[in-house]
Amino acid sequence: MTLAEAINNAANLLSTAGITNARLDAEVLLSHIIVKDRVWLITHRDDVLDEKLQRNFADMIQRRTRREPLQHIIGNQEFWGLVFKVSPDVLIPRPETEFIVEAALAIVQDRNTLVRIIDLCTGSGCIAVSLAKELTAARVIATDVSEKALAVARENTRRHGVSEHIRFLLGDLFEPLEELDIRGQMDIIVSNPPYVQAGVLSTLQPEVRDYEPEIALISGPEGTEMAKRIIQRAPEYLKKNGALIMEMGLGQAKALTRMVEATGAYGYSELLKDLAGIERVLIVRKA
Repeated sequence: MTLAEAINNAANLLSTAGITNARLDAEVLLSHIIVKDRVWLITHRDDVLDEKLQRNFADMIQRRTRREPLQHIIGNQEFWGLVFKVSPDVLIPRPETEFIVEAALAIVQDRNTLVRIIDLCTGSGCIAVSLAKELTAARVIATDVSEKALAVARENTRRHGVSEHIRFLLGDLFEPLEELDIRGQMDIIVSNPPYVQAGVLSTLQPEVRDYEPEIALISGPEGTEMAKRIIQRAPEYLKKNGALIMEMGLGQAKALTRMVEATGAYGYSELLKDLAGIERVLIVRKA
């Protein structure tokens, strides 16, 4: 079987299973199997795929037909130009979350000066690691309630050489920070918290509903419960004019803006839209 035949057969199977980008997924999986990029596949489409690799490829395609996420199958996801390890223990990094990194970097005037950052609900560590790579003197404290997620995040810090810049703590949001003497000292707090309503989990795509960790998705009945807790407590840890930058779900902007106003602790707020025009990131500064 040639590479072209293998891709065509796989794309047909994936398409039948309801995979939208069937051919692209087939090419990505085959590239992963043979450790070559997709450009190489195109220029070597008539090369023969040996039987062992055919079996490995077929196994991966079967996993994908069951709607297992592509990123779980290959074990990686690109974010901010970096390749991150992912697993079923962490939320797969999404492109829209890069707006958090972009917004944080826009706040920092000198990337070589000390910047103190908290990353809540760090998951794979993609935000913390990306910021540590960009800010050479950054000191990041990253928290998560999942020890398995923190294990993945620690591996990603080692992969990208920023272990000395990031400290991981196990616990719920600000809880593991309470014993640290850091109140009123942080420049930036970032977070991509759970923001899905509990009642809509069954309506999500199978890749999300059946394979990603529910603890990283579901916030509560309203979907804004975690965001509210973060908004209320962030001022304790931020210095004057320090920024809270947080991702939010579709249609949550008004509710979160009211929460910000209710605290009386913030003097500036901004909403960033993603490439689809959806209000995706909340930026507020401590008064």
